This record gives sequence, structure tokens and C-alpha cells, in this order.
Amino acid sequence: MNRRDSIKYIATGTLASGVLLTGCDWAEKEEAVVKSLWKYKYGRTPKEIEYDNHLLSQQFFSQEEMAMIIQLGHFILPANEVGNIEKAEVPDFIEFMAKDFPDFQEPLKEGLTALNQRALTEFNLSFVKAEKKQKQQLIDPIAYPDTVTEEFLQQSEFFTLMRNLVVTGYFTSEVGLKDLGYQGNQPNVWDGVPNDILDEHQMEYDPKWTAHFLDIEKRNDVAQWDDQGNLIS
Repeated sequence: MNRRDSIKYIATGTLASGVLLTGCDWAEKEEAVVKSLWKYKYGRTPKEIEYDNHLLSQQFFSQEEMAMIIQLGHFILPANEVGNIEKAEVPDFIEFMAKDFPDFQEPLKEGLTALNQRALTEFNLSFVKAEKKQKQQLIDPIAYPDTVTEEFLQQSEFFTLMRNLVVTGYFTSEVGLKDLGYQGNQPNVWDGVPNDILDEHQMEYDPKWTAHFLDIEKRNDVAQWDDQGNLIS
């Protein structure tokens, strides 16, 4: 499964269920989110590639907003020995999603503005320039939807959207898949049902068949059958 397919299944499940989508039913939501599948070109028609390139040529977030997105992303998914959100190109992913899915634009823009305004009000600093502890104080009231107060309800919805985008972007990237320990399809060897299981069920292999089916050296051979369905080799 490539990254575009990964985002399709994650976005139409976890992501779409937690965002602020207005004026459309579920079928429209799903179609819109599935279309928003990042900049990779595999499986894309020339027209779709042209559309992606058109979006990639534009800039939606300001430089300060992108800095806020990066800092929020590090709070949501701190860097580890495998990598970080920037190595996984998560900020670029969020920029692209905002352009490709217009229903994200207002919640993200307004959420960033409101968060920055709270930083100015409480600390007389922009969010980007605030200290780490101050940023944490701003994030804590909006990070936990189950306990958020009415005052921070809209900000909490913004943070949920941001968290879903960060997590989706990260864990569908090469860095994120490595972080998960995903190995992909690997060659394997099967040497039959273990003897203890065979004994438990009072069964055994016919020796004349094991030479054909359980010979590891022949695992890549294509079986040959006669017209009556009997195994030849």
C-alpha cells in the first residue's frame, strides 16, 4: 500500500470524523478527503498531476502560521531517534491539505489566530516566541476534548483537527512507517504444522507429500499437475 492509499483509509476514518466539516453530508466529506491525498505522483493521471502542481505552486499559510504549525506539531509528536515531523514533511502536508480541502481553511486559520491571540493576551508574546512552558499552558486547556470547558470548545476542535493532520501526515510518511516498525511484505518459509499440533490432533504428514510441499529448496518451483489433477512435481 502506498502513501496515497494509506492516507485515503486513515483520512476517511480517523481524520474525517474529528474535523469541522460544514455544509456537506458524509458522502461528500469522504469524496473530498479522499481527493486530498498529498503530492505523490504514483497512480495519478496527467490531469491530476497538473492539479497537484497547481496547488503546490500556491502558498496558503503565512510564514508565522507555518512556524506555529511546526511548533504545534512538535508538541503533538515530539522528535525521537527515528525522526521528527519536519523530516516526515508534515508541515508541507498540512499546507497541501488546507489548499486541497477548503473546509479545513477557516478552522485552521481561525484556530491559529485565536491561539496566537491568547499568547499575546497572557504573555505579551506571540505563540512562536513564547517559552516552551508558556506554550504548554496555552495548549493544555484545548488538548483534551473530554475535559474542555465551554470557553475553549472551538479552540479544542481546532487542536483536534491539527492533531489528526499531524498524526496522519507523520504515520503515512516513510519516516512514520519506519517509526512504527513496519517491515512491509517479507519473504517467509513455512515448514509445515508443528509436530506437537499434529500429535494433538492425531494427524501426520504423508511422507510422499512432504517432499513436494515442505522442501524449502523447492519453494520457488511451480507445481506441475497432470490432466487428472495429480501432482507430478
